[in-house]
Amino acid sequence: MKKIFLVVVAVAFFATQGIAQDFNFGVKGGVNFTNLTGDDVDADMKTKFNLGVLAEFMVNEQFSIQPEVLYSAQGADEDNTELTLDYITVPVMFKYYVAPGFSLQAGPQVGFLVNDDYEASLGDVSVSPDTDDVFKTVDFGLNFGLGYKFYNNIFVDARYNLGLTEVFDEGDVDAKNSVIQFSVGYMF
Repeated sequence: MKKIFLVVVAVAFFATQGIAQDFNFGVKGGVNFTNLTGDDVDADMKTKFNLGVLAEFMVNEQFSIQPEVLYSAQGADEDNTELTLDYITVPVMFKYYVAPGFSLQAGPQVGFLVNDDYEASLGDVSVSPDTDDVFKTVDFGLNFGLGYKFYNNIFVDARYNLGLTEVFDEGDVDAKNSVIQFSVGYMF
């Protein structure tokens, strides 16, 4: 999976070298509705945030490649437990403009775990066990979404991230990230 992602990033990089004149830089931020999915979890969605930078390379009038670097706060709640998994994510979105300003988007994503926290509560007692080596430090996923770019350089995105990697490092726990993302941004 790492090799496939690296090949996609390399193709995106080299494909954009000849189109540098159609380059836009931007910033974005928004809300994450995040959860874990799988046979071994029955968790509730958490509301978190995302914030980062991006670059859009126009290949032609209808197609662009948009690499991003985001801080994405994720996790889930289950019964009396709260799980926080924060990542630096690097999605590479392939955008197809179906109408002026309106795009369909899809692409791979790799995430690097930068913070994890697990807290369990029993009545008035709260416990935060050591989570070193419990979670995988690299997460792969696929993004699907749509966006609209206004004429004043403001844009909005709605996206779903389908996690492909189990979040737990050991054991046979079937649990993957699942994130619905809404973002607002500005292109310079």
